[in-house]
Amino acid sequence: MSDMHTSSKDLEKKGFLDVEIDPELDLFSEIARIKKEKNAVVLAHYYQEPDIQDVADFVGDSLGLAQEAAKTGADLIAFAGVHFMAETAKILNPAKKVVLPDLRAGCSLADSAPAHLFAEFRAKYPDHIVVSYINCSAEIKALSDIICTSSNAQKIIEDLPKDQKVIFAPDKNLGAYITKKTGRDMVLWNGSCMVHEIFSLEKITRLKIRNPEAKVVAHPECEESVLKVADYIGSTTGLLKYTSRDSAKSYIVVTESGILHQMQKKSPQKTFIPAPPNNNCACNDCPHMKLNTLEKLYLCLEYEEPEINLAPSLIEAARRPIDRMLEISARYGL
Repeated sequence: MSDMHTSSKDLEKKGFLDVEIDPELDLFSEIARIKKEKNAVVLAHYYQEPDIQDVADFVGDSLGLAQEAAKTGADLIAFAGVHFMAETAKILNPAKKVVLPDLRAGCSLADSAPAHLFAEFRAKYPDHIVVSYINCSAEIKALSDIICTSSNAQKIIEDLPKDQKVIFAPDKNLGAYITKKTGRDMVLWNGSCMVHEIFSLEKITRLKIRNPEAKVVAHPECEESVLKVADYIGSTTGLLKYTSRDSAKSYIVVTESGILHQMQKKSPQKTFIPAPPNNNCACNDCPHMKLNTLEKLYLCLEYEEPEINLAPSLIEAARRPIDRMLEISARYGL
């Protein structure tokens, strides 16, 4: 397990998660002040709430965030995302302090690949190399040969020799999609994202009937039945670029609903319809991502905790496959 500097239970004992903030406090200006005073940077994923995206210095998908974390000159990195993302920032910046607004912000996909079980799985295929989706723990990264994101997975697999055998982990849906795109027969770990697994094909079809002019855009973590009805499949950045450049006026968006904020900002004249899940809850909102709030972001910048702190040996082992990803991505201009 990761060597946490501060656990969520410790923070609860301190009352950090329940700190009352003066309702008159202008959190936007306070966060701007702290960033300047502490040479801090806020990195935020597209799935964060709109206020967090608006105060962030950089908003992006996993690849863009990793690239930004690798080159930042900040002393303090506040990562508005989930735990594996903050870990990645720490791996790329071992000498810097990395904080996460809410330490409980995990990831169902990362949780689907326990390191000890994956190590046993990998041992069954000694002639395979491991390409792991960045949505995994630092321990899984340390067991991998190359890390990928949904933005560069296809190119990374195509970059490998055709006779190279591959284990792809932990997302079975992304792995199946890349298999179909590349023709490579990969061994897939049986993991998935709780958000992308719940989209209802039946409800999307009904939406399409009611909105025949709308195009369906989907993330490759979705199940194959949903991807088959999509007009465009891509990473969160890919979906954002496509909807801003495409000529259609409306889109049914099949991914976490946080991306709609950036889509609306880039294309205010267009209509974006969140795809419905297969039940009546707001399951297309990632519950882990939404644990972070503007108030928690302010507190973690102010008090510089909870901090992500990994063992040096784990950082060294996990960094190698990330560096390989960044090198391949740079070579292809990704």
